[in-house]
Amino acid sequence: MTNPTPILEVKDLQTQFHTQDGTVHAINGVSFVLNKGEFLGVVGESGSGKSVTMMSLLRLIPIPPGEIVSGQAMFEGRDLITMELDDLRSVRGGRIGFIFQDPLTSLNPVLTIGYQIMESLRIHTDLQEKAREERAVELLKLVGIPGATKRLDSYPHELSGGMRQRVMIAMSLACRPRVLIADEPTTALDVTIQAQIIELIRDLREKTNTAVIWITHDLGVIAGLADRVLVMYGGLIVEEAPVAELYAHPQHPYTEGLLGSIPRLDQKGSKLVNIKGQPPNLYEKPTSCPFAPRCPYVFDRCRVENPPLISISESHSTACWWDMDNKRPRNGS
Repeated sequence: MTNPTPILEVKDLQTQFHTQDGTVHAINGVSFVLNKGEFLGVVGESGSGKSVTMMSLLRLIPIPPGEIVSGQAMFEGRDLITMELDDLRSVRGGRIGFIFQDPLTSLNPVLTIGYQIMESLRIHTDLQEKAREERAVELLKLVGIPGATKRLDSYPHELSGGMRQRVMIAMSLACRPRVLIADEPTTALDVTIQAQIIELIRDLREKTNTAVIWITHDLGVIAGLADRVLVMYGGLIVEEAPVAELYAHPQHPYTEGLLGSIPRLDQKGSKLVNIKGQPPNLYEKPTSCPFAPRCPYVFDRCRVENPPLISISESHSTACWWDMDNKRPRNGS
């Protein structure tokens, strides 16, 4: 097996929002690597920092009130965080595609579908008008929209939710990006359409070898999609592992709780897990483990010291002072 080749390397990303009530410490030192052609799942409950992390990479957060305090995001040898804005615009929608959560609010209601797809091609490619139109039709066919040529003249309100999301995917793929970030792209869709969109992304990734970051609050969605999973909580990555290992062998109490909240056919009659308590107050930067108030294994060190990501194998890391396997504090704790 060949060694994976990183395409995106993020180090110590920290993002804050300055509000009337105080400073929200939304992202508190996130570091991860995305490899070429990899499918990376990012999971966690609402407010854990998933979307803000990815939007910070492309500087899509509103500034102010948002502020990227520190961090580095190396993409193809250049730092996205310090890159000139004009250069960054050539990366957004070109080398890195972004599928937003709600296509109805992301698509311009007064412009046709064809115009919006071709706009990206106008900005990022040298294609002439006829070639742009042919590429737009090709993209709509690729994402499974029937009557693709006629649909170029349709407006967003004339399409169903699933069709609008397919258009968003077509737009994000227009310039053959190296990385595709999908921010909960199936949340607003019914289960049948969800399955179709997931299958579509899987097929497109296999055809184009595009690296995918899939943001979701639902571990069940990415079970058959991801190669590797990052679990986020309180603006931090609390666990990182290959998907099969994470599901079979969770090493953080929060991950264990998330997995326990998913109904499973092979565990009939077993009760679903309820993670008690509330998400952390991010007006205060975590100095202790942010999950400690809700954790069933909490002990004294958890309340005074925030654990770093600890490697427990070559591919599995967890930010926890508790040894889940041996049911005791880790060595040195």
